[in-house]
Amino acid sequence: MGKSRLWKALWAAGAFGCAAALTPAGVAFATEEADAAAAQDGAKSGDAQELEAISVVGSRRYGRSSEALTPVPVDIVPMADVAEKSPQFDIAQTLQYIAPSFNSTRQTGADNADLVDSAMLRGLGSDQTLVLVNNKRQHQAAIVNLFGARNRGNTGTDFNTIPQLAVERIEILRDGAAAQYGSDAIAGVVNVVLKKTPGCEAVAGYGQYSRGDGENTLASAYCGFELANGGAIALTGEWLKRGRSDRSEPRGSPRTIGDTKVDNRTLFLNGEVPLGDAAHFYFSGGYQDRYASSGAFARGGIGSDDIPSRNSEAMYPDGFVPFINGDIEDRTLIAGVWGNIGQWRADVSQTYGYNELLNNISNTLNASIANEDLLNGGRGISPTKFDAGGYAFTQYTTNLDFSRYLDSVLAGTNVAFGLERRREQYEIFAGERGSWDDFDGPGGGNAGSQGYPGFQPGDETDSSRTSWAAYGDFEFNWTDRFMTGAAARFEDYDDFGKTTTGKLTSSFKATDSFLLRGSVSTGFRAPSLQQRDFQSTYTEFVSGEPLDILLARNGGPIANAAGVEPLREEKAKSFTLGFTWSPMDNLTLTVDGYRIDIDDRVVLSGQFGVDDPAISDELRDILIQKGVGAAAFFVNAVDTRTTGIDLTLAHNTEVGDGELSTYFALNHGKTEIRKVNVPAPLLIEPEGADTFLSDRERRFIEDGAPSTKATLTFDYAIGKWDAMFKIIHFGSQTQGSFSGPPVLLHYGPKTSADFSLSYAFNDNIKLTVGGANIFDQFPDKQNPDETDNGHIYDSVQFGLNGASYFTRLAVKF
Repeated sequence: MGKSRLWKALWAAGAFGCAAALTPAGVAFATEEADAAAAQDGAKSGDAQELEAISVVGSRRYGRSSEALTPVPVDIVPMADVAEKSPQFDIAQTLQYIAPSFNSTRQTGADNADLVDSAMLRGLGSDQTLVLVNNKRQHQAAIVNLFGARNRGNTGTDFNTIPQLAVERIEILRDGAAAQYGSDAIAGVVNVVLKKTPGCEAVAGYGQYSRGDGENTLASAYCGFELANGGAIALTGEWLKRGRSDRSEPRGSPRTIGDTKVDNRTLFLNGEVPLGDAAHFYFSGGYQDRYASSGAFARGGIGSDDIPSRNSEAMYPDGFVPFINGDIEDRTLIAGVWGNIGQWRADVSQTYGYNELLNNISNTLNASIANEDLLNGGRGISPTKFDAGGYAFTQYTTNLDFSRYLDSVLAGTNVAFGLERRREQYEIFAGERGSWDDFDGPGGGNAGSQGYPGFQPGDETDSSRTSWAAYGDFEFNWTDRFMTGAAARFEDYDDFGKTTTGKLTSSFKATDSFLLRGSVSTGFRAPSLQQRDFQSTYTEFVSGEPLDILLARNGGPIANAAGVEPLREEKAKSFTLGFTWSPMDNLTLTVDGYRIDIDDRVVLSGQFGVDDPAISDELRDILIQKGVGAAAFFVNAVDTRTTGIDLTLAHNTEVGDGELSTYFALNHGKTEIRKVNVPAPLLIEPEGADTFLSDRERRFIEDGAPSTKATLTFDYAIGKWDAMFKIIHFGSQTQGSFSGPPVLLHYGPKTSADFSLSYAFNDNIKLTVGGANIFDQFPDKQNPDETDNGHIYDSVQFGLNGASYFTRLAVKF
């Protein structure tokens, strides 16, 4: 389904490029080559990088010098050493162990959430962090996270569609920026800058857990070429294969808990070509196919209650583990032209993004088919594989931007404005009949494929929306030491209406080494089409017992019967205040406090059962007719406040004949629910409020990430040797239980460590060996009947796999 769309997008981009070549206006990568070089100069890949270096994100001024005042906090992560030496083989896990404000923990036992690693900033949802590639909006994944200890009810961008070797640097703006970039930028912005430097390099890597499973195999190659006309083009290919790990208790039990099995095949292109003296044509594109497989909850065999409801004695007498296999296609294409019209820099671009996930369930059965076969005199057999359908998300974004720096106004003034049009489309595809239908009627085998019931024809959707935006962005340097900035953005969505946001920033350089900075802004997030139009029946295990739940489409008859209103935008107010201090040339300290208030957050409600007195008779009759035990909804119903502090300290010095770089970073934050608005029809009984947002649901929102996260990195380079030791501390995290208070799942603070040792045989060949979580830390054990994934601990903090070891060989040629 995705390939035909890609060819259409390629054709459109080609036509766009031809048209743009005739126009001196265009779009640039939001950076100058000098900036990129400066950002990389002398920086260590996330081990000891200096914050507040050259960045693109957060400002629309081009050609900023490294002496420019920085009114907002930006982390810069150069990726050169990461691609050569990191214990983590993908971008999401790499940032998890570099940037404390960034959280991405692999899920397990969470259906499709196992297949895509979502990520978030400052403990907020993954869809409240905007992701850019070369300063252009990147599309989200089609998935909605329905399970897991974080990101419940959220969607987000999949970082792991981008190879490490293709990236020059990653910029993390830790500040609300919806007034600059639009929807989703409430918690901050992550900008992935692709490289196009000349030369070729390759990296081969291998790793596995200390328990002998979860093998990782990496083969990646990059080549950048200078063109005769002054242009550049770069191509990166990556094959990343990850084996399944299993931490089920007891070992060998009929359950698989651990890493998903993944096979990624990725190709990325990036380049820029001059169009005479007037303009430059630039382009980038990504093409990934991913084959992933995760284990669902186990079904019992002979002697259990699962026969005939969820199993067949003839097929799986000892029980079985269904496997949820996802075929994922991800496509990205950016094409644009930038040039100068007089003293104005003009940009025009077209971005295309597509993400599709199709589910194939194996080692399974439809128990109703097996029971029907048994009742008809057969052995009780069902097919063991089903096409369960899937979903897709498409995004087209067109930008027209103008910028000019006026050095004669005040001590320098930058003016920028522009327009954006975005069209999004969301589709759900039904699975084959056997993946969802009931063949033997009530009281026999359960309907649908065990492990993951397929999408039904009534779940199918093909919905879309269009938005228009206009923005203005100004930076005033009143003196060489004092600057202020102002931005405003107006957006019009055809599904929920209009919204306007604004932002003010300021910085004051009190001394040559001390800078005060702060910002205040309003923001918004449009409810995703995935939240608005998703509908499916899924199974959740409560104290080990299955409960079939219908997640009803917003605006559909079931949601309407429950009194759930159409989704509207989330609204935010953000405040930051901090300073940077460089008391010595080799020492930099930054401290930034923040507060983020969000009203009308879109949340996934609790499950309203057919026996719940809080629901209406109309809703109860619908659920009984559909044969499900409960219903849940997406609702704008929660107001939250997030407060916290970010701290970084970077230092480097000579030790003996080598250089020691030390980097410390900390994030401490807390999210609190200030108000809950329950739809009136769900308050028929007092229990309605508790069901709508139980203690368990509250803690998904308030405690989805550790309250504190800190990293302390020592990197010592001497001659051909380079040693890195990194300590990673994860604060406590408390999750709700299925039983409810006073039963809580408290995960105490844990401290992990990574280590690597590199040897450069010459300027072109480097070998690295090392380990991650070398102290073999695990989360605190819990009652498996109370955890979200039915295991002795959820996938929180640093996951549940234990220590791992790796080696990488990097070659330049």
